[in-house]
Amino acid sequence: MNNRIKVLRTELGLTQQEFADRLGIKRGGISNYEIGRNEPSDSVMSLICREFDVNEEWLRTGIGDMFLPADRNINIARLTKQLLSEESDSFKNRLVSMLANLSEEEWELLERKAKELVQDT
Repeated sequence: MNNRIKVLRTELGLTQQEFADRLGIKRGGISNYEIGRNEPSDSVMSLICREFDVNEEWLRTGIGDMFLPADRNINIARLTKQLLSEESDSFKNRLVSMLANLSEEEWELLERKAKELVQDT
């Protein structure tokens, strides 16, 4: 399991500190998991799986895919969580705020423009 935690962290492009911060635990704990000194508790395993959409069976046994299949609602929830942690004047926050105030006609126009952009690429 120690190797899988390190593989996951590097796949996510996170340092041990960044990985630990996302989980709300100490960097030393991550280091100890990765070198095999300690094994994560069930609650830490669940936290890793929930925070990073990791397949728990893969994390525990190495069987299956590393990540769970993407789910639209999970992606929306992740974006919402990310927006809440950013500055209120970030581009993402401003964009979502603008989208939240669109009329039905504006949504239809936006959909047409998005389809045009995809067709042009």
